[in-house]
Amino acid sequence: MASLNKVILIGRLGKDPEITTFDNGNRKISVTMATSERYRDRDQNWVEQTDWHNIVVWGNLANDIAEGRRNYSKGDLMYVEGKLRTRQYTDQQGIVRYVTEVHADKMMQMAPARPVQQSSYGQPYAPAPEPAPGYTPQNTTDEGNDLPF
Repeated sequence: MASLNKVILIGRLGKDPEITTFDNGNRKISVTMATSERYRDRDQNWVEQTDWHNIVVWGNLANDIAEGRRNYSKGDLMYVEGKLRTRQYTDQQGIVRYVTEVHADKMMQMAPARPVQQSSYGQPYAPAPEPAPGYTPQNTTDEGNDLPF
């Protein structure tokens, strides 16, 4: 049976990338990313849940970031693709700890096409794009509209 280890995240960087250069010249980039979702609870109150992810970058992508060919900073909206990796270490008290990281092989900044506004629900809102020049709607009357609202 085949298996797949693939992670895709879209979120905001929680800090500027930290660059580590090893004696052999290899580089490691570490950064945190927050992903959030909003939903209504049983009492119809908005609840926001934020998860934090540890992102690690190696290889050519790490070199691009370290050498300034890709400039990422805290707060940037990012698309990240990679694999989950879990490692263990022993802390100062001798307790074995586990850390799960996303080893990114693709990382792209997502620039909003237009300024983001707040909706009445506090969620980011971007207005719908303007129709293409020369576009005319097919049905501009309410006839045949069977939607219940």
